[in-house]
Amino acid sequence: MTTGSVAIAMAGDIGACMWDLYEIAIPCSVFGMPQPDLADPWYDLRVCTADSAPVADQGFSLRTRHRFTDLAAADTVIVAAVPEAVVYGQPFAPGLVESLRQAADAGARMVSLCCGAFALAEAGLLDGRRVTTHWMYTGKLAKRYPKVQVDDSVLYVDDCDVLTSAGMSAALDLCLHLVRCDLGAHVANQLARRMVVPAHRSGGQAQFIDLSVPVTDDESLGPVLQWAVERLDQPLTVDELARRAGMSTRTFYRRLQSVTGTTPLKWLLNQRIAHAQTLLETTSLPIEKVSERSGLGTATNLRRHFTRHVGVTPTEYRRTFDT
Repeated sequence: MTTGSVAIAMAGDIGACMWDLYEIAIPCSVFGMPQPDLADPWYDLRVCTADSAPVADQGFSLRTRHRFTDLAAADTVIVAAVPEAVVYGQPFAPGLVESLRQAADAGARMVSLCCGAFALAEAGLLDGRRVTTHWMYTGKLAKRYPKVQVDDSVLYVDDCDVLTSAGMSAALDLCLHLVRCDLGAHVANQLARRMVVPAHRSGGQAQFIDLSVPVTDDESLGPVLQWAVERLDQPLTVDELARRAGMSTRTFYRRLQSVTGTTPLKWLLNQRIAHAQTLLETTSLPIEKVSERSGLGTATNLRRHFTRHVGVTPTEYRRTFDT
């Protein structure tokens, strides 16, 4: 389990888009607030800007002693959106693109939130990769950078050393996913609870796309999904979940797929694998018991699904978290 240094690149004037401040605050909240009872040390956060202080339309400025040239010293670099004017063709902040290239060359994990993907693309770091950004800008990103494979149907994409998210709450999902990768499911879930985020997230070490968090204002599925998460060790059927949601099976299937981007059975499997991860990280239960409590049945079934989704066997995964 590791944390390391995180550098946030503030790529120009803030507040030009309504979500700029939000997406700057998200990584500051996740990585900049120590959580000694969860992990000690926590992350070492640096906020980096160009020489001039970013100014917000709301009438205030944010100042930091770190500059873009400091990005290359970070373990993780996060571009927390770019001004909307840049999306429409205005120049990037001076020094930003070259500093991103230098950070990537130095081995940093490169991350973009929302339209921060434009800066990574301008630096050539997204060529040939599958990425995402805010749905309002996916078409512009694809047209401007034809070597980039843009997917507008996902909340975020984890492509090993380069990660990209859609806008607004998807940025929080990606930041929590980074915590999960670094510190494990238990720490990420506890942090999510403190931030009052529903614990309907799956995880993984291999390439991972999270589609389990609702992306609409529809709250009709929340209670039944929480009910299911609390009973993963029990047999659960789509018909039973539909009844509890007060829907026909067909309606429930369509509604869950539209909200989470996946089928009910795949959603259940994701939750069971995530629960198995937590048990492997936080208990010494035998693999057979882990498979039973996560609802995956036999140890053989657990190994098959876990290895396919996470990329390592349950035993190998547990070894990573041995102290």
